[in-house]
Amino acid sequence: MLSIVLFLSVLILSLLIAQFLKLQWVGKRLPPGPTPLPFLGNLWTLHFRIDRDSLSQVQKAEIGPYAVSDHALIWLKLTSHLKGRGNWMWRYPLELLEKTYGKIYTLWLGQNPAVLVNGYEAVRDCLISFSDVFVLREPNPYFLKIFGDNGITFSNGQLWKHNRRFGLMTLRNLGLGRRNMEVRIQEEARYLLNNFAAKEGRPMNPELPLANSVGNVICAVVFGHRFDTDDKLFLRFMKVFDMVVKFPGTAWGKVYDALSSLMPLLPGPHKKLFACWEEVRSFVREEIKLHQERRVAGDPPEDLIDYYLDEMAKVTFCFHTKDDPTSLFNENNLNVIVVEFFLAGVDTTSVTLLWALGYMVDYPDVQVKVQKELDAVLEPSEIICYEDRKRLPYTNAVIHELQRFASIVQVGVTRTSIKDTKFKGFFIPKGTPLFANIDSALIDPEHWETPQKFNPNHFLDEDGNFVTKEAFVPFSAGLRVCMGEQLARIELFLFFTNLLREFTFHLPREEKRKITSDYILGSTSHPHPYQICAVSR
Repeated sequence: MLSIVLFLSVLILSLLIAQFLKLQWVGKRLPPGPTPLPFLGNLWTLHFRIDRDSLSQVQKAEIGPYAVSDHALIWLKLTSHLKGRGNWMWRYPLELLEKTYGKIYTLWLGQNPAVLVNGYEAVRDCLISFSDVFVLREPNPYFLKIFGDNGITFSNGQLWKHNRRFGLMTLRNLGLGRRNMEVRIQEEARYLLNNFAAKEGRPMNPELPLANSVGNVICAVVFGHRFDTDDKLFLRFMKVFDMVVKFPGTAWGKVYDALSSLMPLLPGPHKKLFACWEEVRSFVREEIKLHQERRVAGDPPEDLIDYYLDEMAKVTFCFHTKDDPTSLFNENNLNVIVVEFFLAGVDTTSVTLLWALGYMVDYPDVQVKVQKELDAVLEPSEIICYEDRKRLPYTNAVIHELQRFASIVQVGVTRTSIKDTKFKGFFIPKGTPLFANIDSALIDPEHWETPQKFNPNHFLDEDGNFVTKEAFVPFSAGLRVCMGEQLARIELFLFFTNLLREFTFHLPREEKRKITSDYILGSTSHPHPYQICAVSR
C-alpha cells in the first residue's frame, strides 16, 4: 500500500515538474510575464471574482434554481477562465502586471499562452498596423456552438469579408449617414420619452425600456418594422435574448467555456440556455419566412432581410443552389447575421445608455450643465438632429467621456496571429491568441489627464470647444472595427439628448448608493440593477 502511494506521489510530482519545465521552455519564445504554475498557468495572479449578482442572473432568469455554495465559488474562481476566452480581464490587476512586465506581456490561461497588448500606441499598432496579421477571430466555445463559422463577428477568411461587405453595403442602402435613418431613431426616442413620462417620476428600472427602444431600432433595420412595447412576442424575444447574451458572464457561463467538452454530459442552466437560443433563432426564422412570402420580385428592398433574399435569389444563376450550405448566401448564414445585428447593436448601445443615466445621477452638476446647454441652444419644440452635436460641445464631450470611462467592451474578442510575427520587438508565434486591451488605451495616462476619473473636460479645449482624441477607441479599430459604429454614435446622441432635455434624473429618496461604483461583467460590463426617478422638467 505504501509503495503505491509513493509511486503515485512520484508520478504526480514528475508530471508537475515536466509541465513546469514545458511552460518555461515554450515561454522563452514569448514576451515576458509572470511565472506560470503547472496546469493553472497565471490564473492565481489575476484575482478573479465571481460576482453574486452576475451569478444570480441565471437563477432569476427562469432557467433553473442552480444554487452555488461558497465552497463552489472558490472552485469557480480557479476554473472559470481556464481557456481564457471572452471578457475575463479586470482593470486593476492588469495595470499592476503592466507596471511589472511592460506594455506587452504573456499570461498563461491554464496551459495556453495569450499575449496582452496594452497602452494606446501598442493597441493601435496591433489593431491597425498589424491588422492583416492579427485578423483571425477565435470565438469562445459558447458562441462557437451557437454561431459556428457563420456571420460576421466570429467568421474568418472569405466568408468574413463577404459578410462584412454585405453588412456595410446594406446599412448604407438603408440610409445610415442620411436623414431617413435619423428619423427612425427619433421616432423610437419619442416612444422612449412617453414610456418614461408614464412613470410620473416614480422609481423605475430603466434597463428594459432602453433595451426595447434600441432593439426596435435594430428591428427597423433588419425586419423593416418596429414592435409595440407591449407586444408579448417581442418582449419574450428581448427577454430571452438578454438572457443568452448575459450568460457568458455568469459563473455557469465561465464553467461552460472552461469545460466545454464535458458540459454536454452535465446538468445545468446551459441546457436551458441553448433552448433559449433556439427561441431566438425561431423568432428570426419566422421573420425570414414572412419576408419570403411577401417578397415580390422587382420590388425595392426595405430592410436587411430583403437585401439578403435578393442576393440569395441571384445565387440560382450560379453554380450553387440558394439552400446550399457551401454557398456564401444561405438561410443559416442570414439567421446568424440577423442575430449578430442584435448582439452587437442592442446590448452595447443600451448598456452605454444605462451607464449614461447612472453617471447623470452620480454627477448631478454634469447633468445640470448638459441641460443648460440644451436649453440655450435648442428651441423647446425643435427636433434634435445628429448634426446638432456641433452646436453642443459640452454635451458631446459628456457622451464621449461616459463611453471612455464605462469601457463596456474592455478587451473584445480574441485575435490570433496568422503567421510568425515580430511585433514591437517581441516574437509572436503563429496561432498565438492576442488580446488588444482597449480599456488600457481608454485610461492611458499619456493621453488622458485624469484617466481614473469621469471628466468631460478630456474632450474640451481651453475655450470649451469639442476636441477629438486619438486614444478614444471604444469601437476598436482596423479591419475589425465595429461595423455599426456610426449607427451607435447617432443613437447615443439622439437618445441621450432627448432624455436629458425632457427629464431630470435622480435616485429615489431612500437610495443613497452611487450607481456607477461597480459593474457586472458579462458580454459587456454593465452596472448593477438600479432604480431612478425621471422627473419631467
